[in-house]
Amino acid sequence: MADVKRIAVVGAGTMGHGIAQVAAMAGYDAVLTDASEAALDTALLRIRENLDGAVERAKLTAKQAHDAANHLGFEPDVDRAVRHADLIIEAVVEDLDTKRKLFARVSAVSPKAILATNTSSLSVAGIAAGAAYPERVVGMHFFNPVHIMRLVEIVPHGGTDAAVTTQATDIARRMGKDPIVVRDTPGFASSRLGVVLGLEAMRMVEQGVASAEDIDKAMELGYGHPMGPLKVTDLVGLDVRLAIADYLHRELKDERYAAPDILRRMVSAGDLGKKSGKGFYDWPATT
Repeated sequence: MADVKRIAVVGAGTMGHGIAQVAAMAGYDAVLTDASEAALDTALLRIRENLDGAVERAKLTAKQAHDAANHLGFEPDVDRAVRHADLIIEAVVEDLDTKRKLFARVSAVSPKAILATNTSSLSVAGIAAGAAYPERVVGMHFFNPVHIMRLVEIVPHGGTDAAVTTQATDIARRMGKDPIVVRDTPGFASSRLGVVLGLEAMRMVEQGVASAEDIDKAMELGYGHPMGPLKVTDLVGLDVRLAIADYLHRELKDERYAAPDILRRMVSAGDLGKKSGKGFYDWPATT
């Protein structure tokens, strides 16, 4: 299988711009694409802030940040962005039909590329069903914030070529990540565990056991978690957490994944976490 030199990332949201950034930092020629030029403009701003911050904290040299920026391109036309890519990573909305249609489109435009989905819980096999070559489809589930979090779940489905799994794992390592290989089952490893913890923390808030801050502190100081489950939920997005919980509840038929009323009320009220400015915490507006 050919070496991967050019990576196209489809979707310039929170996950997509982070994936494009770490790909560029690893020396790949990375292009970020989104139908919304405003989303691309915001992504460029976020990436510049991340790189500048890394230089200020001595995590990168100025030259390394400059080189990463030079490896990164932005393209609003999806077909142009993926046409010459060796690896296409989708980071679009967490919806099976949307992802399947996207893979049908990009596999027709770029028939030799590896296709990776950043889904956090959906069936990789179900997504691969839309591709012209499902054997080259694999899950690469990155974590937010992508430029900091080291874990990547590599998720082959039953028909994934073994060489694709190996190559995806090697690419994650080159990006500075610590990959694990997980079977294609609802929620994989991380979402199944993380959602249970997050939903229980929400129930504790609902029942008045303790404040969100103190529940998070219990996990941070008592169990060594770098961040509590409610703050993680705010960063992921309460709407995203709700969609994942409902999917896992439906697929696994397990009441541990039943979303508590507090989560549904907050999503209905538009309190989605950091992206809306309010969730279990208040978040300052960012420019």
